[in-house]
Amino acid sequence: MSSEATPPIRLLLADVDGTLVTNDKVLTQRSVEAVQKLRDASILFAVTSGRPPRGMQMLVEPLALTTPIAAFNGGLLVEPDMTVIEQKVIPEDLVPPILARLESSGLDVWIYRGPDWYVRDLDAPHVARESATVQFDPTLVERYEGITEDVAKIVGVSDDYELVASAASAAHDEFGDHVSAARSQPYYLDVTHPQANKGGVVKFLSAKYGVPDEEIATIGDMPNDVLMFAHSGLSIAMGQSGREVHRAARRVTSSNEEEGFANAVDRFILRAHDTGTPKSEERS
Repeated sequence: MSSEATPPIRLLLADVDGTLVTNDKVLTQRSVEAVQKLRDASILFAVTSGRPPRGMQMLVEPLALTTPIAAFNGGLLVEPDMTVIEQKVIPEDLVPPILARLESSGLDVWIYRGPDWYVRDLDAPHVARESATVQFDPTLVERYEGITEDVAKIVGVSDDYELVASAASAAHDEFGDHVSAARSQPYYLDVTHPQANKGGVVKFLSAKYGVPDEEIATIGDMPNDVLMFAHSGLSIAMGQSGREVHRAARRVTSSNEEEGFANAVDRFILRAHDTGTPKSEERS
């Protein structure tokens, strides 16, 4: 086995829900301190999520974020002050058939466009929870006709997890490379522009900061995080993740309810940064 050391990590990209925050959407003190430790070690830190930009604004101050924030899984990149850097939207002619596909699959459907979140039923599953999470209320509409331009994300929602998984496969089969369709939570199917995925976020940050892929670490918990795993030198799955996510990652930390993010920073990034990690030790 080789004892050649891996390159030091110079940038960490983290998912938010299920990774950086607890199930109750709490940013713990240990997570805040872990990001400060990264800063002290001159390691860049960035976040990406299926959330809209406004839904991550509450992270800017406690984490002292200075890097671009990748909302809608990379569909909308903004500065910490919410200034738009770039946006990738779903082609207008695809919005109606995507809505039809998700509805025919038995999912409730939401639409995100710019700063707005549209729903047709305020009492539908997860609307209240999502509103509390992103800290703003949706706009209630009777129908989605006419809401086709500049749509950043369409979400299919159901508490039938197998239904969400099968709908993801059906959307991929029907629309192929014209969209990105992946689960951001067991109960959410996110449909975005084909290049609006977390792998694209890694590429953007790599180019912006001149950090090669092998010096980037990524951490997440859901299938939509797997693409960013594939483009980073160190990929870390949260402990509560499913088998698909575990198998795609090079490391597995504890769960988000057990300070998995902070533990991963201490064990897999800062320790290796200080001492160097032999390649033979990269995966248990």
